[in-house]
Amino acid sequence: MAEFRADVRGWLADNCPASMRTPMPADEYPGGGRRARYNNPDTQIWLERMAERGFTVPIWPQGCGGAGLSKADNLILQEELKRINARPAHLGMGISMIGPALLEFGTEAQKAEHLPKIARGEIWWCQGYSEPGSGSDLASLRTSAVEDGDEYIINGQKIWTSGADNADWMFCLVRTDPNAPKHEGITFILFDMSDPGVTVKPILLISGMSPFCETFFDDVRALKSNVVGEVNKGWTVAKRLLQYERTSIGGIGRGNQKATTLEEFAVEYAGRSDGKIADTKIRDSVLRHRMNDKAYAITLRRSMEESESGKAPGALSSMFKFYGTEQNKGRYELMLSMMGTRSLGWAGDGFSGEEIDVTRAWLRSKGNSIEGGTSEVQLNIIAKRILGLPD
Repeated sequence: MAEFRADVRGWLADNCPASMRTPMPADEYPGGGRRARYNNPDTQIWLERMAERGFTVPIWPQGCGGAGLSKADNLILQEELKRINARPAHLGMGISMIGPALLEFGTEAQKAEHLPKIARGEIWWCQGYSEPGSGSDLASLRTSAVEDGDEYIINGQKIWTSGADNADWMFCLVRTDPNAPKHEGITFILFDMSDPGVTVKPILLISGMSPFCETFFDDVRALKSNVVGEVNKGWTVAKRLLQYERTSIGGIGRGNQKATTLEEFAVEYAGRSDGKIADTKIRDSVLRHRMNDKAYAITLRRSMEESESGKAPGALSSMFKFYGTEQNKGRYELMLSMMGTRSLGWAGDGFSGEEIDVTRAWLRSKGNSIEGGTSEVQLNIIAKRILGLPD
């Protein structure tokens, strides 16, 4: 392990650009894709170097674009990345959602086609799950897929399709048997967003951003070979992917890759006295939040160490998703309380860029408790699947 740590530390020293050791601006998001444009050339350099080493997806098999690291070696890699404050080299649903699902349910041909491209950041993926009227009750979805030779013809609408305006491919739930019970007759399928029948319309949010979209399908064609799992049994794949998603969203509660630490932020707005945050109430709140961060990170690590190698996440993902999103929301609530009237800024020279970013990020954090299944849904899962409480 010491030898591997030394190797990783030396490799990072030689290969991680200096600008990739700074907080990540929104316009330098390393999502990749066929239409990727990098404002900072180092973003692409960092992605390419990490992908070449297999470090964008370090625990994936080498044949799938990963490094094939053990859990212990991956922990060392993550510690060394954090030590130098390295940005993620690659982010997105390819790594956090569809990639793990393909590793578990995909055919060998699907893995060979898609996983190396995901690891290299060549394809941007989006999710086609929610529909108007089919949010928390996802299984009531109505988007249809009708057989036509070697293809399915898809018609319908999805909503809250994050990043669909930039996406190259979608993983989508469609109804292939309208007469089956609602949790049956659903198929999980992949298709290229460049099909002329796909129309994407961004949705403007209260944060001023438009990461979510409405997506419409008019006679979109998808190959039958792109069905993941069994036809009419897509709900099994869909549930597992939601667990991967919830685990990913839950990770935001660890406080990584923020513009400044809470301590630095508190000192900026409350001042410093005798080497400490001057305001005792703020100091106490920051300390409590930091302790919760540490406890949460240790719990995540213990869960990973105790899990069987390669085992998919289970109901615990709901616990991590719930606590992680609440912790992230609490962080921004605390930051706004420190800012006072400075938190009212939205635009203009009267407020700093950081103040405006924090206010907008606070608004965006509210969505964390909705996306990937609302907090209420997660609490129901925790009650039933972990605590064993009756319905």
